[in-house]
Amino acid sequence: MQKKASRRRSTTCRPNKRQIQKRRKFLEEGLTPLVEKYWFQRYDLFSRYDEGIKMDEQGWYSVTPEKIAITHAKRCENATVIDCFAGVGGNAIQFASMCYHVVAIEIDPLKLIWPLTMLKYIGVEDYIDFIVGDFFQLAPSLKGDIVFLSPPWGGPSYKWVKIFILDLLKPKDGYEIFQAAQAITPNIIMFLPRNVDLLQVEELCWLSSPPLQVEIEKNYVRSNLKGVTVYFGGTAASSQCGSS
Repeated sequence: MQKKASRRRSTTCRPNKRQIQKRRKFLEEGLTPLVEKYWFQRYDLFSRYDEGIKMDEQGWYSVTPEKIAITHAKRCENATVIDCFAGVGGNAIQFASMCYHVVAIEIDPLKLIWPLTMLKYIGVEDYIDFIVGDFFQLAPSLKGDIVFLSPPWGGPSYKWVKIFILDLLKPKDGYEIFQAAQAITPNIIMFLPRNVDLLQVEELCWLSSPPLQVEIEKNYVRSNLKGVTVYFGGTAASSQCGSS
């Protein structure tokens, strides 16, 4: 006796009207598939995204989420801050909102087009100076109270590395980047990948004599770990090097 073939119901979920509208809007902005998931998080990146925010592909996956950028800026009130790898200006905008003066350095001039427009819109353009150039060439002539470092992490592929070591940072390894900043001021803030080697990061404080104070902070957005911020020198809490 032959068994009748059973019919299986399709489990494919059709997108609802809201999802279709979001997808259509994404396509209308002419963005690439690589940045689609970041686009759906756009209001976490910039709460005022609909007021003319524009970014290139690299900017989408490298900009600091606004909530975290505000946390960084609160450590820098009433200070002159040097943002050494400004990118599309996510941190620079928040620094300008709370600090007396910000020097934002970016090697790619095209990335600075929209932050300038946004700063004028919110009325803080007088608090920031953009410099197009290489941080390592400019470092010997820079002066400031705090140096902020958020160097390129190497693109979205950093997530697939089990332990992210400082050698993977761009355009130079983390030790060289830190030492260039240290020549300006011992008060340094570094924003690094969530999977960074924390023991290796803490060792940076020993590059100074006496060793710098250090504080390590994990940064979350909507309960998701997005990165790690390391505060050195006067930006840190009271933890001594090697005791955090």
